[in-house]
Amino acid sequence: MTVHIGAKPGEIAETVLLPGDPYRAKWAAETFLDDAVCVNEVRGMLGYTGTWRGNRVTIHGTGMGMPSLSIYVNELIQDYGAKTLIRIGSCGAMQENINIRDVIIAMSATYTTNMNKPLFRDASFAPCADWSLLTAAVEAAEKRKAPVHVGNIFSSDVFYSESPEMDAELERHNVLGVEMESAELYTLAARYDVRALAVLTVSDHLKTHEALPSDQRERSFGDMVEIALEAAFS
Repeated sequence: MTVHIGAKPGEIAETVLLPGDPYRAKWAAETFLDDAVCVNEVRGMLGYTGTWRGNRVTIHGTGMGMPSLSIYVNELIQDYGAKTLIRIGSCGAMQENINIRDVIIAMSATYTTNMNKPLFRDASFAPCADWSLLTAAVEAAEKRKAPVHVGNIFSSDVFYSESPEMDAELERHNVLGVEMESAELYTLAARYDVRALAVLTVSDHLKTHEALPSDQRERSFGDMVEIALEAAFS
């Protein structure tokens, strides 16, 4: 047990899927895993462990934003021995050729957070995905005929942006989408020499202002979960 995770030793698998929403963790575990058991409920951040095609998997919520994700990922890696961590979450599209329900696989993550400034000082660290996971995820998406985009994303510290000029520059530099967690996940993976990837479903669009209705999200998010699982065990 740790400060934020109540699982006992051995109850967390080496492969962990990381949705932000704890109730999405519950839904994904009940939908895709066999014999899923709840292993954490501390502070309402649900975590479940079960099997997928005979492979042990934990699906654990991380909350919103990089500081929250950092707490859970640090503990999952350092205290529970997680080796493969895949974020499964939603994002906002920033390019016109990307549509609602499309899948974005983050090769790298731009960010504005100051979390790493004390470590890197004047250097601009470039967080990036594990190559084996990334290529496996692209293969899995193409096999499922899911519309997929691979490239740079933006991990923001704020949900309600008040910087249209920065958004325009990110778009001009071909950043695919915006979310709030992946840059820290990739940084921690590099620090502790584990594998990480972010597989994201486009739930809204910053340019067209479209948004995926809640009653239509489940199937789209299901594609994302299956892509992540196939990538983890390919």
